[in-house]
Amino acid sequence: MSSTSLTIRALHDKLISSEITSRQLTESFLQEIGATNDALNIYLTICRDEALAMADAADRRIEKGDADILTGIPLALKDIFLSEGVRTTCGSQILENFIAPYDSTAVARLKERGAVLLGKLNMDEFAMGSSNENSAFGAARNPWDTSCVTGGSSGGSAAAVAARMAMATLGTDTGGSIRQPASHCGVVGLKPTYGRVSRYGVIAYASSLDQVGPMTRSVEDCAIMLGAIAGYDPLDSTSIDTLVPDYCAGLIGDIKGVRIGLPKEYFVDGLDPEVKRVIDATIATYTDLGAQMVEVSLPHTDYAVACYYLIATAEASSNLARYDGVRFGKRVDKGDGLIEMYRQSRAAGFGAEVKRRIMLGTYALSSGYYDAYYLKAQKVRTLIRQDFLAAFEKVDVILTPVAPTPAFPLGEKTNDPLQMYLSDIFTIPANLAGTCAMSLPAGFSDAGLPIGQQLIGKPFAEASLLKIGHAFEQVTDWHSRQAPNCGGTI
Repeated sequence: MSSTSLTIRALHDKLISSEITSRQLTESFLQEIGATNDALNIYLTICRDEALAMADAADRRIEKGDADILTGIPLALKDIFLSEGVRTTCGSQILENFIAPYDSTAVARLKERGAVLLGKLNMDEFAMGSSNENSAFGAARNPWDTSCVTGGSSGGSAAAVAARMAMATLGTDTGGSIRQPASHCGVVGLKPTYGRVSRYGVIAYASSLDQVGPMTRSVEDCAIMLGAIAGYDPLDSTSIDTLVPDYCAGLIGDIKGVRIGLPKEYFVDGLDPEVKRVIDATIATYTDLGAQMVEVSLPHTDYAVACYYLIATAEASSNLARYDGVRFGKRVDKGDGLIEMYRQSRAAGFGAEVKRRIMLGTYALSSGYYDAYYLKAQKVRTLIRQDFLAAFEKVDVILTPVAPTPAFPLGEKTNDPLQMYLSDIFTIPANLAGTCAMSLPAGFSDAGLPIGQQLIGKPFAEASLLKIGHAFEQVTDWHSRQAPNCGGTI
């Protein structure tokens, strides 16, 4: 087996035993990227020289006996994380040549552990999208079928793991942007509880919804990554100062007696039959493992998409006001005055979907409409959170589909924004509630496309999600299947 196909722990053991060096490992990944990236369009920036320098530093650290489990492990970042001295575009023309002046907290914590950062990954512009087709630099392609989407907005992050072009990656999740592409690409993706991981140095979309999380090949790798980036950060005013458990130590033990909730509102007639088949099989597997299935109700689920697209767009309208060609962003100035310069810069710099969401959000916040739309959406959000808290009085976790369908063909929904928005119907509620949720591989469609399951946990109960997901992995092999469109040395 190629070293690029192993788990983080297996590679760590090889590095510690000097069976392989971090430089050799990093060169293997760079070779994979070179062989595959033109076809899949996953990396927007490849940091070859920087990565090799980090690998050499990691090898010196390993020789001194000062290695962390992530020391020397090649990782990659969604192009929304600031990384000092590296181009950070957020998938947008308006930031095409922006060089980050400092590291985001999550990136700094990975560097402290000696991880190797290979580069920056494709994404929907400003994290606004469900297919990665809104990237200003072209859509990433799904390694399982290059005619299909990766999901979004962290499409490049999911695809990089699936295509063996990084051991693990970081993404962000505002309404499903980690979990949905993880499902479509057959990898594990975790959205932590809001406040569990610092957002400092992450380009903002919707500040009350955005959350940083890992995307990996296995649940154990996910536990390793979460342990590295979680924890209080005084630089983020929304960071929560609470204990970070040892996620890897918590993976052991069976799940007999665990109560798994099945929300009736998520098992609806419009669910794709192949997705239903996979989820039914998943339920059977958990039952065989000794878990109890309990029907629960999340009665305000039907309002989640509308609620989300009011709150998220309103916050986006505010956050993206800074990209005006003066404070931040590409400047287009034909000498027609300040207001015209703003108009020209934003028209040239932003794509159609970003403009759509800015306009929706500005409208919702405008005089006379704030109470009717934004304030009402915030009240509905409270009801959705209360639904989850009430359900968690009866169950330990909630099991649902991740997306209504497997990955769909490129271009299928680009002219129908509403259908695209509905791709996140099962993931949005967890963001509105601020709780944690994870996608992990659960099966495949008849066409060979991955289908994920979603586990939703109580606030700050990531350890429970990881333990239950790990138990599922021990009796299935969905997570170990390899996509056909990978690089040449695998």
